[in-house]
Amino acid sequence: MDFFKKSQTMKEFMLLIRNEGDSKAVFSPEQQDQFVTDCKIYIEGLQKNGNLISAQPLVREGKMLSGTPGAWQLGPYSETTEVQVGYYHILAKDLDDAIEIAKGNPEFAYTPTARIEVRPIKMKEESIAYTYPKG
Repeated sequence: MDFFKKSQTMKEFMLLIRNEGDSKAVFSPEQQDQFVTDCKIYIEGLQKNGNLISAQPLVREGKMLSGTPGAWQLGPYSETTEVQVGYYHILAKDLDDAIEIAKGNPEFAYTPTARIEVRPIKMKEESIAYTYPKG
C-alpha cells in the first residue's frame, strides 16, 4: 500500500515525549551516541512502515509565554523537572495502535523517567465545517 492510500485510512497522532530535563546528563559520550543511534533506527522503522509524518527533538531551552493581550508573562520554559524533549507526528489505525508504536520509543529503554503522551490530532471543527490546514 503506498503512503497516500495508507494516510487516507490511518488517523494522525502526536506522541509528545517527556522526560526529566537532565535524564541523560550522566551518559557517557558512547551511551549518548547509542541512544541517538537507537532513535535513528526507531525513526527509520516508522518511515519504512509508513507511520511517520515527522519527528524532531527539542532543544532544552526556551521561554513559556502566558497571560492575555496587554498582560503577557514570560517565564522559564519549565518550572518542573519534567520537560517535553521531542515529538513524533505519526499515522496509526487507532489510539491502541498509536500506543503500541509509542511503546517502541527508545526513550523508555534509557531512562525510567520517560513518559509519552499519545494524543489524537483533531483534523476538523465539525461545528463550523473548518478543516485545519496541513503543512
